[in-house]
Amino acid sequence: MATHALFEFSSGYAIFEVKLREEIGARTEAVQASIDDWAKFAKMVSLVSFSPFKSAAHALENINDVSEGILNDHLASLLELNLSKPSKTSQIVLAVSDPQLASSIKESLKIACDSSKSAEEILRGIRLHAAKLLKGLSADDITKAQLGLGHSYSRAKLKFNVNRIDNMIIQAIALLDQLDKDVNLFSMRIREWYGYHFPELVKIVPDNYQYARVAQFIGDKDSLNEEKLPDLAALLEDDSTRAQNILDAARGSMGSSLSEIDMLNINAFAIRVVSIAEYRKELTSYLSEKMNQVAPNLTALLGERIGARLISHAGSLTNLSKYPASTVQILGAEKALFRALKTKGNTPKYGLLYHSSFIGRAGPKFKGRISRFLANKCSIASRIDCFIDVPTPKFGEALREQVEERLNFFETGAAPSKNADAIRKVLDQLALDDDEDEAEDAEMEDAEPVLPLIEPSPRKKKGKKDKKKRKSDEMDVDEESEEEEKPVKKVKLSKEEKKALKKASKKEKKGKEGPVESDDEAKAAKKEKKKKEKKEKKSTS
Repeated sequence: MATHALFEFSSGYAIFEVKLREEIGARTEAVQASIDDWAKFAKMVSLVSFSPFKSAAHALENINDVSEGILNDHLASLLELNLSKPSKTSQIVLAVSDPQLASSIKESLKIACDSSKSAEEILRGIRLHAAKLLKGLSADDITKAQLGLGHSYSRAKLKFNVNRIDNMIIQAIALLDQLDKDVNLFSMRIREWYGYHFPELVKIVPDNYQYARVAQFIGDKDSLNEEKLPDLAALLEDDSTRAQNILDAARGSMGSSLSEIDMLNINAFAIRVVSIAEYRKELTSYLSEKMNQVAPNLTALLGERIGARLISHAGSLTNLSKYPASTVQILGAEKALFRALKTKGNTPKYGLLYHSSFIGRAGPKFKGRISRFLANKCSIASRIDCFIDVPTPKFGEALREQVEERLNFFETGAAPSKNADAIRKVLDQLALDDDEDEAEDAEMEDAEPVLPLIEPSPRKKKGKKDKKKRKSDEMDVDEESEEEEKPVKKVKLSKEEKKALKKASKKEKKGKEGPVESDDEAKAAKKEKKKKEKKEKKSTS
């Protein structure tokens, strides 16, 4: 059973002591009703300590830690100051609403925590009667503090949202698809409406946007004359022939006349259609700019519309980068896939990728193969866009060239390049660009020196040349000495030639040191010495 309760709210932390708490009858209706009654609940708890936050930033920091289950230093100091360490005689159990925060308090401060339903009931009563338990704070002050902290907490969470840039693309492509439907529907409606008055205009001006602008400009066909032809030709991209055809058709038109009120309504509707069509063009340029910033490689590979639809269908660029190529291939054809799996039929070959120009250019036999190859490149491009530090469209351009080579391979059989080679070329090119940028930066630094540069004197140049000459002379001398010190190759001699050389060397020694005995004489002298030594030994014995 909890002896104390931790109440964290927008203004600070509060510690309450729990008294007269019955755990067995906690679930009965009478006990739960006593929590709602202030007179009875005031006897159950009493305020021990209240520590307010220093500022709004301090409150946001603490509430972020509480939401993540981290024990803040401010809260740890409050608990250590007010709750003594548990002993055998007095055991302290703290009621905490968040189980993660309770576990972190137990690990760091060794205080037993309770986050069960009974603890939640106590905290519910404290939250209900907070304005009366915390003296000095009114209900309006607590409400304002909760509102301010809630707004700042929500802004911080949205600020640190990883997919916040993708959300703009998702909303833009969804609105663009809706505008396409609306513009087509409204254009059909104004054709039918204005066609009662001027039916011949439909064949002369088939484009929806131009038709709405021309209908807005003409109004009543009877008011059209030759003075308005230049302005009418400007609306038709300076096509004076069509402008003259419209004038001729208006003079001999079979349409019925309309009242002024009808013409005002048709004109107002035409203005709306023109404004929606112009806004659609602005939204298309906005989407193109966003896609080039967020996913430049995917945009270079597929285009803005298809890339944005893939991101929208996946939920975010991060989710798309986590998908394998097989999932990217059938993204958008989930219904057909599950229907094929259920009926054991053929699974779809492509989903949103069907709108790509590559699949349209491929032959009927190769549509599935090029779809699989294109999905592989899309997964690579999305991963590069998601995890690269400096966005660049060069990887997407290299992948697009690979798809072009694969299409060429289906037609001619020429082998396409590999992924490793294509990516390596882009990396080398980026490295060269970085080196050029560094060189330009170095040139800029050299172009504007802080101190004036002093030109070197010509004597120093001569000294450098002399040093170079000395080094070259030393090198020449070393080369000559190395040539002189090269060892002479030894010539192999026969045994007879070796004996002759030995005899010649002995004769030379004879001439220097005196007569030298021959080999036979030396052997005979040695034998005689040995015989004399043996005789002497026998005589002595």
